[in-house]
Amino acid sequence: MLQFTTQKFTALCLLAFASLSVTTLIAEEHCDSDFVNIFNGKNLDGWQGDTKGYYAKDGMLVSKKDSGGNLFTDKEYKNFVLRFDFKLEPGANNGIGFHVPRHPKTSPAYAGKEVQILDDSAERYAKLQKYQYHGSLYGTAAAERGHLKPVGEWNTQELLVDGNKVKVTLNGKTIVDFDMTDAKKNGTIDHKDHPGLKRDKGHICLCGHGAKIEFKNFRIKELK
Repeated sequence: MLQFTTQKFTALCLLAFASLSVTTLIAEEHCDSDFVNIFNGKNLDGWQGDTKGYYAKDGMLVSKKDSGGNLFTDKEYKNFVLRFDFKLEPGANNGIGFHVPRHPKTSPAYAGKEVQILDDSAERYAKLQKYQYHGSLYGTAAAERGHLKPVGEWNTQELLVDGNKVKVTLNGKTIVDFDMTDAKKNGTIDHKDHPGLKRDKGHICLCGHGAKIEFKNFRIKELK
């Protein structure tokens, strides 16, 4: 009995060690040291588009209230992990576009793809479609709600784009984990035309809708 217990204990220890090793590898897969800043905290160098609708202040990139249109990175990206922090004001509305052409003929949500940035708690948004709330891949995949911090507090978000995979993590919680393959083939849940689904490369874009939102710590890691 003692021998069996000892063997079992040893096996459990080895299993725990292996599990810890895997967890460590996953956690280190996208270390902060692998990322590069795409906002310098001082000005809008590296960005183009509606530069009058945004400004830099105290290390933050801020969309102006009653302004803030589409602001594009100079560079185009294909597969990547994007990390950033943001703080909402009541009723705030913006978005993180990706694979967006520099001169879209329609909204970045359709010309490329867009992950919604939204104050879900605002009364004015109480009756939106499920694919319009914060973190959703607009018109295509609904995010799990309930993980935004109260308005006025900083949130941390990560967007992973790798081929057809889109994963959104908000404050440490995965709220979207979606494969775009079916949407490309059979259409989206909003039943609208999304030509941007066919694009696999383009600009990252802040999609302003006339609300003040503060962003900081924009950093990106490109994937092969």
